[in-house]
Amino acid sequence: MDAWGFVPALERLHAAGTPIFGTCAGLILLAREVENPRQFSLGAIDVTVERNAYGRQRESFEARGIARLDGRPVELDMVFIRAPRIRRLGPGVESLAELRGETVMARQGNVLVATFHPELTDDLSVHRYFCDLVGKARLVA
Repeated sequence: MDAWGFVPALERLHAAGTPIFGTCAGLILLAREVENPRQFSLGAIDVTVERNAYGRQRESFEARGIARLDGRPVELDMVFIRAPRIRRLGPGVESLAELRGETVMARQGNVLVATFHPELTDDLSVHRYFCDLVGKARLVA
């Protein structure tokens, strides 16, 4: 990230209000606080996240959770690979999806994060949700 100048680029995008979507390691990078172990993060979303909280590679799994992307609950296939766990949501953070009573996708402003990999399923609802954020941001700009 340092060699290619990604940190300042992401900071500029965030400051400009550009929608950003971080999945799994992207969530870790965007979180306000990271545990197990502590590490650098951008603090773009007010969450505390624990790395590899569900276990290592062999504990990766698929499950059906509940998402509320348009206000109503719908089932959503989720793939967790060495997934982080959201341990704390700040007051301005909205929980958008849950698995077993825990938040697995959240949003604060134009920052969207997920502990799972929506790109590994055939369901495009999470991608559509993010594209809608991008479209709305372009209308404002």
